[in-house]
This record gives sequence, C-alpha cells and structure tokens, in this order.
Amino acid sequence: MNTLKIMTCMGAAWLLAGCNPLMKASLDTFKAAVAGPAPLALSQAQLDAVPFPQIKVATMSSEGTMALIRQRGDLQFWVASGKQVVLLRNGLVVRTVGLGADLDGTRWQGQSPFQQGLHQVPDGYRSTRQLDVVEGYRMGVTLTSRLTRKGIETLQILDKPYALLRVDEDIEAPQFHARNRYWVDPSDGFIVQSEQHLTPSLTLTITQLQPSRKDAR
Repeated sequence: MNTLKIMTCMGAAWLLAGCNPLMKASLDTFKAAVAGPAPLALSQAQLDAVPFPQIKVATMSSEGTMALIRQRGDLQFWVASGKQVVLLRNGLVVRTVGLGADLDGTRWQGQSPFQQGLHQVPDGYRSTRQLDVVEGYRMGVTLTSRLTRKGIETLQILDKPYALLRVDEDIEAPQFHARNRYWVDPSDGFIVQSEQHLTPSLTLTITQLQPSRKDAR
C-alpha cells in the first residue's frame, strides 16, 4: 500500500511538473461535476509531448488521461495528474484508487482468460474471479463471467480507423450484474478499448491513445 502511494505521488508530481495542455485537461476533467465534462479534444502532438504511453479514461461523471508510470510483469500502473490510479493486468482493471467507489483487488479462480488473450478464448467461455470492493467494505465477492465473441467492428481513435474484434463479458455477482465490452486486436489480443463495470457504482471506459505501441499492453 505504501509503495503504491509513493509511486502515485511521484507519478502525479512528474505529470504536474510538465503540465502540458493534455495533462491539464486530465486534472480538470477528473474533478468535473456529476453533470459531466465536455469531451477531451486530443491531438497526436499533445500525446507525443508526454514520454509515456497514455490512455483516456471516462467515468459517468469525468473524463481524463492517464500515463503509464510503471510496469511490473503484466501489472501496469496508470496515473493521472490528480493522483487517480488504475491498475491494469492484460487489459483488465484489477484495482483503482481515487475514483470513488473503488475496486480494491481482483483474484482469479484458475487461469484468467485475459492472460491467454480474448482473441483466443472460445465463445461461451466461463470463469470466476473474486473482488474486493471499497464501498461497503465487501471482501472476496465472487463474480462469474461468460465471454461471447461479437465479430469485427471499426473504431475511430484520433481519426484513425481500427478493425477490432468485439468480445462481450456478461458478469454476475450478488446484487450486481452487467455486460463488459472489449475491442481487441484480432491478431494478438491487445485490448484497444473497453467498457468495464468494476463495481455497482463504478464503470470505466478505457481507450489506448497509442494502440500501435505494444508496450502499453
């Protein structure tokens, strides 16, 4: 926990020290009111000015960018200039900090289908994971999921088209059910965009802003 706090502060300090318009937009929009912010207007030049891979993260009430400040094995630490943190493992959010009703931890029963790549998972694949949820201090909540392949769809990211395989994940836990959606590179399973319902009160839409950079996997 202390290590994560130190990394978060260091990453946020760096982002604020070099606070270009992109990171300033991140700070402002993550503090937006419930009414919702105006969408971020991003350019390739702004992305190139930050020497880290970046993602755009949207909630129901805010939108901003995060930078990858550390990777430990397959676990990635993404930080916004406002000290919000998202931890990704193989494209799946496994923990959040500073986003409200945070997800505090994720553990799989058996192998994670995200580890082998959603492009290789058979249609109808079922799996189980356990969640720790900050809201209500609920630990070890069992969540079951079923994956369904939906075919190729084209997404526009910074005015560039990407033909991606959409995979839906129907999730169910006590008093909580939802449908996550993932758009993955059909050649290697890299998750370019996703809509992930993490807790009953927290949904994130995550877009890789430089999806050709595989170091941002």
